[in-house]
Amino acid sequence: MPKILGISAFYHDSAAAIMDNGSVLFAAQEERYTRKKHDPEFPLNAIRNALMYADASIEQLDAVVFYDKPLLKFERLLETYLAHVPKGFLSFARSMPIWLKQKLYLKSLIRRELRNLLIEYYVASHGLTKDDAKKKAKQVKLPPLLFTEHHQSHAAAAYYPSPFEDAAVICLDGVGEWTSTSIWHARSNELKELATISFPHSLGLLYSAFTFYCGFKVNSGEYKLMGLAPYGEPVYQDVIEKHIISIADDGSFRLHMDYFDYAVGHRMINKKFEALFGGKALPFDQEVTQKQMDIARSIQAVTEKIIVRMAKHAKSLTNCPNLCLAGGVALNCVANGKLSELGIFENIWIQPAAGDAGSAIGAALEAYYGYFEEDRNVNNDNIDSMQGAYLGNGYTSDECKKVCNEQGLKFHNLDEPQLYSTVVDLILQDKVIGWFQGRMEFGPRALGNRSIIGDPRSPEMQTKMNVAIKQRESFRPFAPAVLEEDQSQWFTVKHNSPYMLLVGDLLDKHRLDVNNEKTGLDKLKQQRSIVPAITHVDYSARVQSVSKSSNPRFHALISEFKQKTGVGMVINTSFNVRGEPPVCTPYDAIRCFLATEMDVLVLENTVLYKHEMPAEAIEKAKRVIFEKD
Repeated sequence: MPKILGISAFYHDSAAAIMDNGSVLFAAQEERYTRKKHDPEFPLNAIRNALMYADASIEQLDAVVFYDKPLLKFERLLETYLAHVPKGFLSFARSMPIWLKQKLYLKSLIRRELRNLLIEYYVASHGLTKDDAKKKAKQVKLPPLLFTEHHQSHAAAAYYPSPFEDAAVICLDGVGEWTSTSIWHARSNELKELATISFPHSLGLLYSAFTFYCGFKVNSGEYKLMGLAPYGEPVYQDVIEKHIISIADDGSFRLHMDYFDYAVGHRMINKKFEALFGGKALPFDQEVTQKQMDIARSIQAVTEKIIVRMAKHAKSLTNCPNLCLAGGVALNCVANGKLSELGIFENIWIQPAAGDAGSAIGAALEAYYGYFEEDRNVNNDNIDSMQGAYLGNGYTSDECKKVCNEQGLKFHNLDEPQLYSTVVDLILQDKVIGWFQGRMEFGPRALGNRSIIGDPRSPEMQTKMNVAIKQRESFRPFAPAVLEEDQSQWFTVKHNSPYMLLVGDLLDKHRLDVNNEKTGLDKLKQQRSIVPAITHVDYSARVQSVSKSSNPRFHALISEFKQKTGVGMVINTSFNVRGEPPVCTPYDAIRCFLATEMDVLVLENTVLYKHEMPAEAIEKAKRVIFEKD
């Protein structure tokens, strides 16, 4: 059975995935190793770890697959620049050096890097000198190098790991080679493309344009815009639909490009866009205004309108009961929640690494089913094949203790029942816990293995976690990790949400009456429910349903919390501070723990208390500074 390495790189969120006999063995983003958020470089570290986990070397692979076709992308750039002569010249001049130096010669670059990894392997595993390893590597025939189209890899990542035999697939992102939006019909081991929208018309780029206008970073600030939307009103929706975009009944759309500069310029928007919305783009990281809130709400409403119409169209084209989603826009969990609520499809499955990172898996799967023509067998228990997205590095308790000893840190080792009881008691004291266990999650969400957790009932916990721990904007909401069996007792979400990709409302019975006269960020000061730390200002929550089968330890911890409080959920946010990726190793976790106001760190069965940590270790950790996202 084929062993395949999938790679995504050179735009953002580079990643590598390895699969054998149709199963994904390992997948991780490069950012987790380099500590550079959204690292776009060739994922050497991710590939090294993938090969190590699969106990394989480059020469044992049956194929290496890249997630898009760079020559098609180059064609799109050239045609775009030529269509905008002379306006596009400066952008052309900026982008060409990197293309001529690197991306046009991608095959040679990938083969060179693979051969270098093979040399490393011979030195480490065979005890050869570097010169002898080079000679041996030159004699080895590298595995075939394959390329998928960008949206093909997204569609494969959406469908093939899903639990469905037959599904409609929608892919929405910024842009691949030419395509920005695609609808597919997936059955067995085949993906059939039914409809596309091409660059420069892109829902992902539209959302990013408003992200830029509101003073947030493109490709990272979109989450902020989505989180800010409930504080505003959709007062700009009509302006957007009249001047910025035309939307058809089937969800297809066209942007009015005279308001945008991203096709050939160095900014997402132009002066005409700014004039339409009454002022220049807001400075990065400024204090949030009501205008930003209203713009966020407006573009979110437009996005939801398009996605709902497109889903209805996909349903009419395929007549399938099942929908799969991928592409960066599929991380818009508010829109996903609307789809779930409307019941257009009986079942919805969203790739947890829906952005470009997940296309490393998609590329490998497309080769497995397309190039190698393997049969696809679906699990009849309606369970997907992503293994909870726990596909990265894992560390034993002994490895964690070794790191603590190396750094001279005091720790306590607890058995399982004692660990859960102790951690829950600490949560009940309003302590913030760094929770590090099992294999690292693949994708942008922490799902209970690289998480920061706390008490959802605490009125102060949302602000404490945002400002003192995460060091980020106070308006950003936190997610509840709720026992799967308790989800319907708390939230309106109709489908299980194991990957934190569906937003639903808190049930009325858990809400508290509030004074509706509050506006903007003043809404933060109101306690809206009996679980205020996870209740957004519109009573919504980004739900993670935790199952005993996919994460027994996290489920056991939440169960212990329920036993002591009657509430079967905890706050769950990613284990990092603003500007850095989620932690990967015990070293990363310890540094983050020491550098923030986190109270307790749990590394597998090893527990560290902040008040027992050496002052010099805390001071050293606080010197590491990450660029703000």
